Amino acid sequence: MGKISTATPKPSVAVGLPHLPSHYGLKPRKQYLPWEHAESRLAKSRNYWICTTRPDGRPHSIPVWGSWTDGALYFGTARTSRKALNLARNPALSVHLESGDDVVILEGTAVEVSDPATFRKIDKAYRAKYKTPLHPEAVLYCVHPRLALAWTEKGFITDATRWEFRG
Repeated sequence: MGKISTATPKPSVAVGLPHLPSHYGLKPRKQYLPWEHAESRLAKSRNYWICTTRPDGRPHSIPVWGSWTDGALYFGTARTSRKALNLARNPALSVHLESGDDVVILEGTAVEVSDPATFRKIDKAYRAKYKTPLHPEAVLYCVHPRLALAWTEKGFITDATRWEFRG
């Protein structure tokens, strides 16, 4: 697994409809949910469900605490946890929030953060959000979304949105 650089280039983003069968009734439109809708939900969320893959291919889903900071999700865990062992083998993961009524889903790659300044920054965010520090022995991961989906239950047909990040 690679180490994260502290200088992350701004990706280009393609926005459109989620890839779903036609019977879902989604039609191309001129406006989609703004990325700020998803970022606001990610920043305010208390729990993030991460889904990784076990060595035998079975899925592993578990909630984690985290911080949406500088356009990425940061979360920590023990290096010997099932999620960390899974990510060491296969760093691909999906992340979703708890609501099925206001959905945000990310897909990306977990990258281990080794930079002490970033660890301190995320620790400060944990202290503000959770009133507890990030465990000093935790391995810290950063996930920049490669793909994001969002929609509201009430407006699914008119607001379902897919963002694909490049670069």
